Amino acid sequence: MAEGDGRETEIETSEWRESLDDVLAREGPERVRALLHDLQVHAQKSGVRLPFSANTPYINTIPPEDEALYPGSREIELRIKSLIRWNAMAMVVRANRDEHGIGGHISSYASAATLYEVGFNHFFHGKGEHFDGDQIYFQGHSSPGIYARAFLEGRLSARQMENFRRELRSGGGLSSYPHPWLMPEFWEFPTVSMGLAPIMAIYQARFNHYLVDRGLHPKTDHKVWAFLGDGECDEPESLGALTLAAREGLDNLIFVVNCNLQRLDGPVRGNGNIIQELEAAFRGAGWNCIKVIWGGDWDPLLAADTSGELVRRMGEMVDGERQRIIVESGAYIREQFFNTPTLRELVAHLSDEQLRKMRLGGHDPVKVYNAYHQAVTHTGAPTVILARTIKGYGLGEGGEGRNITHQQKKLNEDELRTFRTRFGIPISDEQVAEAPFYRPPDASPEISYLKERRAKLGGFVPSRTAACQVLGTPPEQVFEEFYSGSGGREVSTTMAVVRLLTKLLKHDGVGKLVVPIIPDEARTFGMESLFRSVGIYSHAGQLYEPVDAETLLFYREARSGQILEEGITEAGSMADFIAAGTSYSTHCINTIPFFFFYSMFGFQRAGDLIWAAGDMRCRGFLVGGTAGRTTLAGEGLQHQDGNTQLYAFAVPNLLAYDPAYAFEIAVIVREGIRRMYEQQDNVFYYLTVYNENYVQPPMPEDAREGILRGVYRLKRADCPKARHTSHLLASGPIVNEALRAQAMLGERFGVAADVWSVTSFKQLYADAIDAERWNRLHPNGPERTPFVAQALSGTEGSYVLASDYVKAVPAAVARYLPRPPAILGTDGFGRSEGRRALRNFFEVDARALTVAALDGLVRAGALTADDLARAVRELDIYPDRANPRTT
Repeated sequence: MAEGDGRETEIETSEWRESLDDVLAREGPERVRALLHDLQVHAQKSGVRLPFSANTPYINTIPPEDEALYPGSREIELRIKSLIRWNAMAMVVRANRDEHGIGGHISSYASAATLYEVGFNHFFHGKGEHFDGDQIYFQGHSSPGIYARAFLEGRLSARQMENFRRELRSGGGLSSYPHPWLMPEFWEFPTVSMGLAPIMAIYQARFNHYLVDRGLHPKTDHKVWAFLGDGECDEPESLGALTLAAREGLDNLIFVVNCNLQRLDGPVRGNGNIIQELEAAFRGAGWNCIKVIWGGDWDPLLAADTSGELVRRMGEMVDGERQRIIVESGAYIREQFFNTPTLRELVAHLSDEQLRKMRLGGHDPVKVYNAYHQAVTHTGAPTVILARTIKGYGLGEGGEGRNITHQQKKLNEDELRTFRTRFGIPISDEQVAEAPFYRPPDASPEISYLKERRAKLGGFVPSRTAACQVLGTPPEQVFEEFYSGSGGREVSTTMAVVRLLTKLLKHDGVGKLVVPIIPDEARTFGMESLFRSVGIYSHAGQLYEPVDAETLLFYREARSGQILEEGITEAGSMADFIAAGTSYSTHCINTIPFFFFYSMFGFQRAGDLIWAAGDMRCRGFLVGGTAGRTTLAGEGLQHQDGNTQLYAFAVPNLLAYDPAYAFEIAVIVREGIRRMYEQQDNVFYYLTVYNENYVQPPMPEDAREGILRGVYRLKRADCPKARHTSHLLASGPIVNEALRAQAMLGERFGVAADVWSVTSFKQLYADAIDAERWNRLHPNGPERTPFVAQALSGTEGSYVLASDYVKAVPAAVARYLPRPPAILGTDGFGRSEGRRALRNFFEVDARALTVAALDGLVRAGALTADDLARAVRELDIYPDRANPRTT
């Protein structure tokens, strides 16, 4: 380009800038935005292809001139924050001195202290009268700081602080991370399984709208806050539901991402830029994005940067360089960051020490306050705040900003003394080596200020309450049709539970509180009739005429809709379930969630969230539809469920049932409502239901106790001339195979076989091991007998345990039977086949049960091996075929 052409370009660019400045001055930023949009459209129409970017420059979103004045006393707040930093650090250090390897984290809270303290002092609402308070998902690794603040508030004792991560010690202790099960009056949300807090927060915010739109809760201004780390955003659940939050206009939701650029082993994006990457993801999804990168010390430099060279330099570095800069000297920063004559001239008036102490935005209370202020006042979309911090801030040269910081749990005496001096903690040199806790007197300015601020904001946080009004159990009349059977009509248990749900939705007492949740499988489960009767929830209503509007069961969305139909996301639906199942605590509303899912995918995909639900004392019903490895014909390896009943064993407060019949489901659901909402037990339920149609029999007399406790005798043998006896104990649809085997054994082999329905192998197992423990610890007391042993007391012959799940499920109770049983199950990969072929393949059909019963009689000496071999031949069983477990 010629020299003259260059000057003309500069002049032209200057004129455009001046014109834009003039429009900005006369008509404001809205007009500028509209003008730039129109110009972009015009350029595209003219064939100019503009490069796409969802990013803004690597500077603070809020310019200094738009900042509000900081309220309160920054001096007192700084002292409070310093005390909390010290006590949080001391708690972890002391715990690891007392018991090596007990663990804990210093650096995460050190980086986030300002982010939390600005919130505690000015934004986080407690559960005051007539107000639910804000729901706050605290970053799990920052729990020491939250405990340290509660210690200053007088909510936790010094003994509890001393017993951090040692909850079994005298005087009580503190759980490692946020756990409502372990600290039910303190923590609300378990958050340390990284990635779960963001998705739970999104669906919690949406559920809050749901309650208001359905008239179950008055409209309030409370917010849902989620604090997470930049490295945590690598978990798929962290960012997986961002578009839902924007689509639903969740302006009651605020994410605060602590961008300290470090995960456990090293930088989050050593060769990239995590803040810009996250900004693009959030802005692209429709979120209001606020970047808090640079502290106030940088404002004069940015104001003097008329050429834009400083902004360019800020944006061009990769995160590995940014991490290196913060641990080096001021001279290094001057040489490496301010690496041009123009940039060095910009900081010529600053000493090396001043350069080293220039704060980042996440450590500047004014910058954080303004970000929060804009977030809570923003309407129409959720907000994310990307706050740049230093991991291990304040830990000194041994830990601040270094890759080992996440694992740091100890400080030596010199490091403690440096920390003490940096934050002005009034502890002597003689005491500092012991890392003592420090709490000023109640009348001190710090404690008085801290308590005054919390009182003004509605009370202490975090806190959890469960004082909710008791909900009555629906009367027996609601369930009676299920007790009487289907009258010869073939019905699946999936259809039965949907029918039961429909009746509950119409019930005056609980109907409006039932929350059906479905991940895009309503038509699979035969639930489409609910579209018309109760509607699908949508905050926007239905802005279109559905393609099936002329049909009876059209897809109907409504602001007052009751169904949460989430699309293809078991994780999102499970987050719905958690929000609804803990509403008794967060909102004092007893909502009753029924989450229907493809059984295999519920536990397989969302097992971590199910565990979190247990931790949160969640209530409700998980319903694994189209369950079973041999019931879901044709689907094959990934879809057929032989595992979930085994997975359910691991969750302590989950009651898992595998019912065979509609009357069993009715008894279980009614008892579940009574226990969870009338008795207010901290349990939740899992039911597997099937798509196989068969006649639903009436409920036998005196079956209720056995249904709930795990087993009852369904049908006695009608074979008075039989020479031998057997007992077939089966669950789910395999009960029908047991009934066929019963007839086969009696008619062809002279064996009188009783059929028992096992509604829950887990309940039987839990009862048995509890009885064993009691007997072991009370050797001189009356002995307790496991319920399964009581039920089978006085029986004899052979025993068979059969399930449509892996053998480990029925095997759990095998040793409590009078004799060692045969165990049948579906270990192995699924197959695409019909039900009959699948049950033959997995050896859980009537023939397999028959052979197993006869084998038991052989082992008992009642039959010979030749008798068994003859039966195998007569039943057309091929003994040398491959084992399905490994085929």
